[in-house]
Amino acid sequence: MPPSASAASPEPGFWRVFAAAPHRMMFLPGVLQTVLIMLFWLTELLARVGWWPPLPLVLSSTSVHVFLMLFGLFPFFIFGFLFTVYPRWMGGAIIPATQYVSVFILLVTGMVLFYAGLFISSLLVALALVLQLAGWVVALYSLFTVYRQAPKRGPHERLLNLALAAGAVGIACFLAGVVTRSPLAFQLARETGLWLFLLPVVFLVAHRMIPFFSQSALMNYLMVRPAWGPPVMVICVVAHTAFEIAGLPAWRFLADAPLAAAALHHSWVWQFRRSFHARLLAMLHIAFLWLGIGMTLYAVQSLALLVTGTDHLGRVPLHALGIGFFTGMVVAMASRVTLGHSGRALEADDLTWRVLFGVNIAAVLRIAAEFTPGTAGSVLNGLAATTWLLSFLLWAWLYAPMYVRRRVDGKSG
Repeated sequence: MPPSASAASPEPGFWRVFAAAPHRMMFLPGVLQTVLIMLFWLTELLARVGWWPPLPLVLSSTSVHVFLMLFGLFPFFIFGFLFTVYPRWMGGAIIPATQYVSVFILLVTGMVLFYAGLFISSLLVALALVLQLAGWVVALYSLFTVYRQAPKRGPHERLLNLALAAGAVGIACFLAGVVTRSPLAFQLARETGLWLFLLPVVFLVAHRMIPFFSQSALMNYLMVRPAWGPPVMVICVVAHTAFEIAGLPAWRFLADAPLAAAALHHSWVWQFRRSFHARLLAMLHIAFLWLGIGMTLYAVQSLALLVTGTDHLGRVPLHALGIGFFTGMVVAMASRVTLGHSGRALEADDLTWRVLFGVNIAAVLRIAAEFTPGTAGSVLNGLAATTWLLSFLLWAWLYAPMYVRRRVDGKSG
């Protein structure tokens, strides 16, 4: 048969497309988790107000919520992003598919067993956590290998390696809590996961990328990346963790106030107001602003404890950070990476913009619920969870198909 009559090349199969790039394999379960985790939590919240009997869980629902939010959601996006950018940042070797596929299998299998174990046996939960920890170790090995062999290394990568290692310690602490039922182990898992893993990772990625993206999108933009930002952040989160574990929350403001000031300063020098010239860029700036807001609330909470002996804010600062900063940054960064690596224009359409708007509304509703007693507070809490769920159902509908389809520009990856 002459060449002109030869059949066209067959379309690559599902697995070949899905495994073509690490962000595909990591972001898809992450997107699905944004829906599943809040569906679980909304079910629990409605059980608390009598819609149906409480879920028959082998662990407390609060402990489960903490684990899922810290270790069952964000790590998928973090590893997917870092597997992609580590080689680029440092001019290192690309992470082999065998390694990121192994991480995917271990983390996803671990999460499936975790959900099942919650209704069956704490032993199954422990096995799930062992698989999670194994996936984490493989991910750390992959990233550190790139770091160790790279021709150029920066301070961001060094601190990211330490923060990721702290995340593994957090999972190990939670595993110890499941096995021993030690409240201290669960507390260490929570504090380590939030303050020594998640906040440092998200801050460092933002510090590395927001000025770069801003310079790319805005005319006559002076890129400012304060070198003192990461070390100040590290000192503050370590101090915050120490005060919390030592049972001295009234003195946390010594760590929280400087971090709040640093975060707000970064938003200012990164020109928050100008970012609205490009929606996709503004999404990053809006999410980062929540760090300054959240840490300010933490500082106010601590000072109020010191002066009055009363906690007036409850979980307000936590949800400003958790929903506004962490979740908003995931939506902003993952949307950008997905669009760019699927061959699409780096522009946030109306629906993507509404997803971030929904996340911010969810944050405000959850904060308002903390100040609202009784049934009204429960309603606001449920509305916050529902707003999250609807927002991420929309996000999943928009973005999940991109991870299993070829790039629209025909390129590989």
